Amino acid sequence: MKNYKVITPLFPTYAQTRAMIKAVAGYSLKSVRNMITAIREQTGTPQNPVDWSEPNVWIEERLKGLDAEIAQRIWATDDHVLNPRHSYGTYMFINNFLLMSCNDEGDWLPTEKGQQFLSNNDAALRELDDQEGLLQLLELLASREQAKRSDLMAEWQAFLHQHSKFAAISSIKTTLYARLYNLVDRGLVTREGFSYQITDAGRQWLGKALPESKSDPRKELLDAVKRYNQQQKLLLREQLTTMNPYRFEHLVGQLLEAMGYEQVEVTKASGDKGVDVIGKVQVGITTVTEVVQVKRMQNTITRPYIDQLRGALPYHKAIRGTLITTGKFAAKCAEAALFPGAAPITLIDGDRLLELLIENNVGIRRSNAVELLDVDLQLFDELEME
Repeated sequence: MKNYKVITPLFPTYAQTRAMIKAVAGYSLKSVRNMITAIREQTGTPQNPVDWSEPNVWIEERLKGLDAEIAQRIWATDDHVLNPRHSYGTYMFINNFLLMSCNDEGDWLPTEKGQQFLSNNDAALRELDDQEGLLQLLELLASREQAKRSDLMAEWQAFLHQHSKFAAISSIKTTLYARLYNLVDRGLVTREGFSYQITDAGRQWLGKALPESKSDPRKELLDAVKRYNQQQKLLLREQLTTMNPYRFEHLVGQLLEAMGYEQVEVTKASGDKGVDVIGKVQVGITTVTEVVQVKRMQNTITRPYIDQLRGALPYHKAIRGTLITTGKFAAKCAEAALFPGAAPITLIDGDRLLELLIENNVGIRRSNAVELLDVDLQLFDELEME
């Protein structure tokens, strides 16, 4: 039988797990289960959803007796790190890795492994990190300057395919997000916006934890594809920065059409002055006119460009605008673009422009030349059990 990894679906942070262990130690396992069941039975409707945001309020209102007592202890432990609403995930994690067990009297108490976990024992934490795929995520992040979850999806999916029973796209996304959240909570990874980056502490932890890995042809192939795609992105960026400015405006027009804009018009071959592209886009049930100014330049765009574009909106009967550059925006541009009471201006820098072109297949072609075959090990396990 295959020894699967990444087995906890509702993966908690380690801080939440420690709070759970401390809070419920000494209670019977049955009483903890009853508390979790009592919470999970609290269901609402789309018109009247259950509000779980204030445990001090809902515990008293919805739970009684021992259920309320245990829930309150969980909430009070370690400075409110675990909302009892989410105790089921920590309960599953504790059970999966035998961090607690019942004594002869029926009390649920930390095991030796649980005590090591509570004391932040390196060996115990590394074993858990390995079993739940966190070391794999650190390894993926260590090979990149920074990455969005979408950048990690293909390799994470390949890892799960080989080591886990999770196969649905929704499960792949949730397992990835929960484990990144765990690593951020521990300071091994930082998050800025939608991007994640491994920290020095994360690299040190990874260096101590990773054994020498065996050759993985699937991973090698994916790595080769990733390197090739990165080269193509650099080539696309080079094309953008060297192409004729007027042709660049036409490229942006094609991008808008690919994004669903209608009646897209490139105004005239006027260099970088004035509005360059006009289009109409559906916003809810309303069609609005949007004007776009493009700047094929490596210099930093400053606020006057935003003011200039905003001033051109009434002439085109537009209510919003977009400023696109192959370069960057100055720090205060984001504030000026969404200035209260003024028409909104969307800012798209060179990195975001590259993403939009790739997402909408403008300026790139996708190849389906590589076909990967994976043996369905889960099916064979199920057949063996029958």
